[in-house]
Amino acid sequence: MRVIGGTAKSTPLASLKGAKVRPTLDRVRESLFNQIAGEVQGARFLDLFAGSGAIGIEALSRGAEEVVFVELNHRAQAVIYQNLAKCRFLDSESKEKKSKHWILLKSNALHALDLLAERHHQFDLVYVDPPYDDNLYAETLTALGRSHLLAESAQVIAEHHHKTALQENYDKLNLSKTRKIGDTCLSFYIVE
Repeated sequence: MRVIGGTAKSTPLASLKGAKVRPTLDRVRESLFNQIAGEVQGARFLDLFAGSGAIGIEALSRGAEEVVFVELNHRAQAVIYQNLAKCRFLDSESKEKKSKHWILLKSNALHALDLLAERHHQFDLVYVDPPYDDNLYAETLTALGRSHLLAESAQVIAEHHHKTALQENYDKLNLSKTRKIGDTCLSFYIVE
């Protein structure tokens, strides 16, 4: 696994090991960023269920203004910090793990959405990639669709198994297109 484009291009990324872990493949990330290429520069990006942080780090590498990583798993949080350091997005001079360009929320996704709303965050791009077996798509996408977290022209992209059928609408989110890459699908929702 590596960063595909931008300032950290070709940097190898660490990933989590384990049976329940399913990192987003390079070709899926490449397809995703080809689809949203013109929208990443200067964007506010939310990486829900961040795992190793590869999606959010790719967004930072390609010029996102801010990335918020949301991850509950402690081992995954450590891997995100490790990958941020490898890509030089972690301030090594500071003992605190922070940057003006990213935030790591150590929380589950739904609680993080509430916290971000309380802090008046808004996002241009949101990536939703929950563990396939946890069946969190409907509640997460509905919560996003009902929230005030999405900018006027925001896109929400859900990564899911091709056999998992997502709805056409989740409150104000409407499906605009779906791209299949092997066994993986990317479903793109827009705010209407």
